[in-house]
Amino acid sequence: MDKLIALLNFPLFIYAERTFTLGKLLLVPLLLLLGIWLTRYLVGKLTNRLRASNTDPNMVHLIQRLCYVLAIAITVITILDVINVPITAFAFLSGAIAIGFGFGAQNIINNFISGWILMWEKPIRIGDFLEVEGTKGIVEKINTRSTRLRRVDGVHMLIPNSKLLENTVTNWTLVDKLMRTSVRVGVAYGSPAKQVAALILQATEEQPEVLNDPKPQVTFEDFGDNALIFEVNFWLNSTVEGGLRQARSKVRFRLDELFAEHDIVVAFPQRDVHIDGQLAIVRQSRRAG
Repeated sequence: MDKLIALLNFPLFIYAERTFTLGKLLLVPLLLLLGIWLTRYLVGKLTNRLRASNTDPNMVHLIQRLCYVLAIAITVITILDVINVPITAFAFLSGAIAIGFGFGAQNIINNFISGWILMWEKPIRIGDFLEVEGTKGIVEKINTRSTRLRRVDGVHMLIPNSKLLENTVTNWTLVDKLMRTSVRVGVAYGSPAKQVAALILQATEEQPEVLNDPKPQVTFEDFGDNALIFEVNFWLNSTVEGGLRQARSKVRFRLDELFAEHDIVVAFPQRDVHIDGQLAIVRQSRRAG
């Protein structure tokens, strides 16, 4: 035991007028591992309680991040205090590192700060449906550097947090999940316009996902080149674009059935060709001659 104590007290080097022994250096990884284990245990307990109380997932995510940052700071300060290292000893070194790191990692710091702003102000939340530069998807996770988006085709995409703050982002579900979509159809000339409008409204209202408030609205849009153009606008609760496509598809299927029952023809492009009679006679006389 005396030999072990002597070995642990063996001086290795001196820094800032303080002697560092083998025992102190071995104590650093032990305290670090203990701090990591204790942090994960306590944060996990806190997270489970918050989720059990139906706390907003975005708030849970923010609290997790704050707890981890606070735990890291406490662990580092504790380790320095245990091994008798004054924090002021690292003042000059940390300042030089901070200056070099600031110049070399401006984008990383920008994204890091942007991530905290996103988690605190919550303009974008986990589960929101976003449209960023033509890309649409659901927010799955907001990290300190980037946000993970699951596109409508199932592919995951990482977007830098600064890009979400500096560029125009369409958040379809920022206030609520109400979304409006429309179905446009053209019927042949001669079709009863009021009956067509009533059938379109019936096909829309029969869909269970279509909301009654606001009510669907059918409009007679235009006398087209080949058809009478009608359009129905309706609202529904949806968090993904696929829900809108499915709703439009169901309305079109039902419209096809109703139009077939009432002998209403969906218009298709057509052209009427008129032949000048005098021109035809002249051509026939030339051939005869």
